[in-house]
Amino acid sequence: MTATTPSQHALSDDILTTTEQDAGLSADQLAQLVGLVDYDVSKDPFPVTGWDAIVFVVGNATQAAHYYQSVWGMELIAYTGPEHGVKDHKAFVLKSGSIMFVLKGAVSPDSPLIAHHAAHGDGVVDIALEVPDVDQCIEQAKSAGARVVQEPETLSDEHGSVRVAAIATYGETRHTLVQREVDGVRYAGPYLPGYVPASSSYEKREGAPKRLFQALDHIVGNVELGKMDEWVDFYNRVMGFVNMAEFIGDDIATDYSALMSKVVANGNHRVKFPLNEPAIAKRKSQIDEYLEFYAGPGAQHLALATNDILRTVDELVKEGVEFLDTPDAYYDDPELRERIGKVRVPIEELKKRRILVDRDEDGYLLQIFTKPLGDRPTVFFEIIERHGSLGFGKGNFKALFESIEREQDKRGNL
Repeated sequence: MTATTPSQHALSDDILTTTEQDAGLSADQLAQLVGLVDYDVSKDPFPVTGWDAIVFVVGNATQAAHYYQSVWGMELIAYTGPEHGVKDHKAFVLKSGSIMFVLKGAVSPDSPLIAHHAAHGDGVVDIALEVPDVDQCIEQAKSAGARVVQEPETLSDEHGSVRVAAIATYGETRHTLVQREVDGVRYAGPYLPGYVPASSSYEKREGAPKRLFQALDHIVGNVELGKMDEWVDFYNRVMGFVNMAEFIGDDIATDYSALMSKVVANGNHRVKFPLNEPAIAKRKSQIDEYLEFYAGPGAQHLALATNDILRTVDELVKEGVEFLDTPDAYYDDPELRERIGKVRVPIEELKKRRILVDRDEDGYLLQIFTKPLGDRPTVFFEIIERHGSLGFGKGNFKALFESIEREQDKRGNL
């Protein structure tokens, strides 16, 4: 299965997931936010509609839910816990645009989440994907040798039914497959059966935007040395994903550290997974550091798509979010200015906020990266604004990695 060139015509809203429809996004808006390509879904052995939800295990889900509301502008929409028959943990569902985060924290001392958090700290345990036919996907996964960790089953409540299953991927990460239309009826609940609608008394700052980001662009996975090609093959063979990009050698190295990266994506590039592994270099790379402190492979960062990165960064800084720094020399480099050409905001405004810019044959993108969000130097977020570019900021890799190395050095991990 191969992808074609970027779509030049209006896309049908039929391709939207439930959460994208609920967010009021059109297919063309989504294409501008995250970059889509045309492809023939009828030839896809493992059709993926899009992202469903990203499930985190955290040390304190109650406080994390408040953090993502007050700092990241997300909205609390659903909850489950001991009050609803779930004795071992609490789970809060938050939404921003078409993105859903599920934050799970242990309640019972014998909850399996405690051991997971002790090993890994706060992190992503499940990258759930919406699919039109769970049984078709699981049949394909089994035939391709994937490990199925949850057989297909139908969950039901007063809002309807959802069919789910799950397969294992790198480390302890899994993909839960969610079919939200069963027997021609789309599930009408806030998240999944077992969750109840929830809201919060938290009030945003006066004048704050409705939301700071609208969609999920990609999720980067870090795997062990020598394992990148194995997982690229997994996504090709099991899920029918296509190879989208490859970064090796000088593309993705500094004077001190190096890594290798390949990007796989579902047919229309809605779901994109850059997969990184460390490369031999003089010192410890960011991938080495992640693998050490996360105690194995896992999701390193999530790229959150916005149509106004300046406003988003300004609002996040007000709430105390720390971003990686970029030297003035990056913005003052005449070669950079010539290469990127004209973008929608003056370079001085990007410099003020330390936002990076890159251009390729399809357009340009603006991006910036937070420092690690938790105590461990593991998970962080990227904010990205695309203007035609389908890339990942290749021209910024050196500047970005040097920024990360400066932080590693402060932590004594370089």
